[in-house]
Amino acid sequence: MDSLFQSQPIVLDLPDADIIYYPHFFDREEADIIFAKLEKEIPWQQDEIRVFGKIHAQPRLTALLGNEGKPYSYSNIKMQPHPWNLLLQKIKSRVESVSGTNFTTVLLNYYRDGKDSNGWHADNEKELGTNPVIASVSFGAERTFQLKHNSDKDQKKSIVLEHGSLLLMKGTTQHFWKHQIPKTTKPIGPRINGTFRVIK
Repeated sequence: MDSLFQSQPIVLDLPDADIIYYPHFFDREEADIIFAKLEKEIPWQQDEIRVFGKIHAQPRLTALLGNEGKPYSYSNIKMQPHPWNLLLQKIKSRVESVSGTNFTTVLLNYYRDGKDSNGWHADNEKELGTNPVIASVSFGAERTFQLKHNSDKDQKKSIVLEHGSLLLMKGTTQHFWKHQIPKTTKPIGPRINGTFRVIK
């Protein structure tokens, strides 16, 4: 976890947004090790969500790690944090060095295959504050990350989030944009994503 990231950041030219993408924030060997450890060691859970009055199993596995006493709520799910482990503390430190933010929490998502997904949403829960900084690291199979502007229908963007990458969303991004990881019919392997955030 000591090597410096090896890629130049890509700034996304989008209105009302401040998004930077680092394709190879972790080198391949390092990313492989991180994925294997997270897959094996994290206490994954599958929560139920209510969609149009019906109860469904969430289409991915999740886990919350963070500072004690900082629960996180979204989609009528309230998650209590597990304590930080050493690996995620190291990842957090690396991410903090480029984001300039001290994160309290990471929400982990485990996409087992292309059928697992995350629908349109913004990370705009009130406990995240006004202009939250969201740092998203990805390990495993590449997945398409889609963005759409809330009011300007012509403003859309898709990015392939690579193994070992970091996506940094700042400023007013969550006010004006939604994002998702759609399902895919392609035969793909599992992916683990961690979104670091500050819970006020």
